[in-house]
Amino acid sequence: MLVWLCLLAASVGAQTQNDSEMSAHDAPATFKTKVNLVLVPVVVRDNQGNAVGTLKQEDFQVFDKGKPQVITKFSVEKSGRPVTAEQVNVNPGATTGPEAGMPIPERFIGYLFDDIHLEFTDLARVRDAADRHLATLATADRAAIFTTSGQTTLDFTDDRAKLHETLLRLRPRPVISSVRGECPEVDYYMADLIQNKNDSQALAVATAEAMACMNLSPSLPGSLQTAQQAARSAAQRNVHTGEHDTHLAFTVLKDAIRRMAAMPGQRSLVLVSPGFFATFDLYPEKTEIIDRAIHANVIISTLDARGLYTIVPGGDASQATVDVVSSPVKIQYQNASAMAQDDVLAELAEGTGGTWVHNTNDLDAGFKRVAAAPEYFYVRGFSPQNLKMDGTFHKLKVAVKEPSKLTLQARRGYYAPRHVADAVETAKQEIEEALFSREEIHDIPVELHTQFFKSSEESARLAVLVRVDVKHIRFRKEEGRNRNDLTVVSGLFDRNGNYVTANEKVIEMRLKDETLESKLGQGITVRTSFDVKPGSYLVRLVVRDAEGQTMSAQNGAVEIP
Repeated sequence: MLVWLCLLAASVGAQTQNDSEMSAHDAPATFKTKVNLVLVPVVVRDNQGNAVGTLKQEDFQVFDKGKPQVITKFSVEKSGRPVTAEQVNVNPGATTGPEAGMPIPERFIGYLFDDIHLEFTDLARVRDAADRHLATLATADRAAIFTTSGQTTLDFTDDRAKLHETLLRLRPRPVISSVRGECPEVDYYMADLIQNKNDSQALAVATAEAMACMNLSPSLPGSLQTAQQAARSAAQRNVHTGEHDTHLAFTVLKDAIRRMAAMPGQRSLVLVSPGFFATFDLYPEKTEIIDRAIHANVIISTLDARGLYTIVPGGDASQATVDVVSSPVKIQYQNASAMAQDDVLAELAEGTGGTWVHNTNDLDAGFKRVAAAPEYFYVRGFSPQNLKMDGTFHKLKVAVKEPSKLTLQARRGYYAPRHVADAVETAKQEIEEALFSREEIHDIPVELHTQFFKSSEESARLAVLVRVDVKHIRFRKEEGRNRNDLTVVSGLFDRNGNYVTANEKVIEMRLKDETLESKLGQGITVRTSFDVKPGSYLVRLVVRDAEGQTMSAQNGAVEIP
């Protein structure tokens, strides 16, 4: 679970003699945001399937419920962007040292195996393919293993032996037993048609199957009613169990996204599943997952573990024999159910800019595709006009003005909020998103340095020194003073990118003209200290001002022997 920043003490050194002009204190940030901003990731591919990264904002059109929208946020993201780590290690009594040689984690991939829906044969195949795939990860990659049952997990690591060992422990762990062998067999999709949609044809098929598997004769009084009651009971039971399983899978997906949001780098979540059905009542939960992933910069890719699959007419040897009259229609429902399971996998991938791999037995190539983020993808944002806080679904359509054999992959829609987001909580989310990113931003001139002092073999004091050039930020004039607030956040992560701790400090500046012009030529320095153990650490710095809404973010690394 993401932990909000620990507010620890920090010292501020500034070239001013008037304490009333500058003060530092702990306080929640209050950045201005557009609370109704809808983000829409889009992947554009040419006719060879290659991602296209040359389009501009004016090339796109976004429609919300058929109405064109004004794009207010636009960016082009490129995967595999090189990440630099500026750092200085200073030991008391020694000169400035060179950059540490440890590899900085750049990419974090979570592998979520849907062990509550996977059958043993499919799980064994994808487990072996995943093992071969994980052996090929780069030194700057970190991988984690999650399961929908929650019984087999491994946090982010570069230890290939631990990854291999964890994969070997994967087993099918159905929460509720399969419907196979029941009389009649009514899967979740068909049960939804009978129970929630009052589909008379689906009920007739299930009733005919009940007549056959219960050996009921149509000529006997009450047989039809008995079979129909058995069909309705099976539908009611399997709607309940199906919703339970799908809700559990969605909950684990949200938890995995929340965990990945705390990783300082490129984030991809790979869902390995045979797919699962979601009723209309669960649609908002599915959309919430897509929204969370987009805001956390997590790309979800999905791999259909069934590979190439077919529906066996009449069922296999493990299934009950059904009436021959109803069999062809039952096959149609089974095919529709299989496609509905695919819909969830497709929508999760399309809605977050990921890749959906299905209908292939080449699982080695499949893992390679889903683990690689698209080379380019676009993030567009718009603020819906006169948006009603009613929780209704808004269908989205994205188009390019000159298609020219281009194909688009984008989210299908969103649900309107039911209340306005709290400004303080929104501000916290903005800071968190910047802290747990690896993107470098240089809107404000900032220098990052580190120092450490070892008090013993087992403990050390790490100082993060931040120098901010305040002459390049905007001030607001009020009562003859130059006003602005700086929020400075310094965060520590271990060598695998796991969050350790962070400090936040708000520096209130109420500067006189002469102070700003002549006494702050070297900027201001913010010092933050951490008590740490020897080891390798990643340092993440975020600086943002309140007036200009500009930000700087830098990465560093330090090795404490």
